[in-house]
Amino acid sequence: MKALITRKIGMASIITDDGQLTPVTLLSASPCVITQVKTDETDGYTAIQVGFETAKKTNKAQVGHFKAANVLPKIVREFRTDLIEESIKVGVQLPADTFTVGDIVHVTGTSKGKGFAGTIKRHNFHRGRKTHGGQSYRRPGSIGSMYPQKIFKGKRMAGQMGNEQVTVRNLKVALIDNDNQIIGVAGAVPGPRKGIILLKGAK
Repeated sequence: MKALITRKIGMASIITDDGQLTPVTLLSASPCVITQVKTDETDGYTAIQVGFETAKKTNKAQVGHFKAANVLPKIVREFRTDLIEESIKVGVQLPADTFTVGDIVHVTGTSKGKGFAGTIKRHNFHRGRKTHGGQSYRRPGSIGSMYPQKIFKGKRMAGQMGNEQVTVRNLKVALIDNDNQIIGVAGAVPGPRKGIILLKGAK
């Protein structure tokens, strides 16, 4: 299983071997370390816990947890997996070249928060007409008739937009720079610059 925690640097473009200009998102991939291996017998599910950078705030329980793994307190994320390989052990380093150019990955990040937004911006609703007596320009319109005299859950309405976990699937790794610990993923990745991005190899 291939998995890394990275930070978003920004976007750039590269020229491939066949002469095509490809937009890529650059991710800073400082070496990660496996801090825990979870199994069905001990935890009820199979996953690996990966540590990244150094955590600024930790409590006593976290300090003890990282001491058992013989690493400094880190930012941690879990990656579910069906099979734990023999090479996956606590304390093993995961460098940028864990992935190779051409690998297909799933990318997970937290999207940019847009605050409270109306239905036109949030759900791409059409606006109301501005002629022939129309007075409802950016309102949502009817949200239900007489029955059942309530609003169904999930009804598309105005509200908080963004700042939620987003996963973009099947992106291709276009660049690996192990010296500078940078990974380039073709296409756009959710989240702002310096945001935490999770990379997981597709099956």
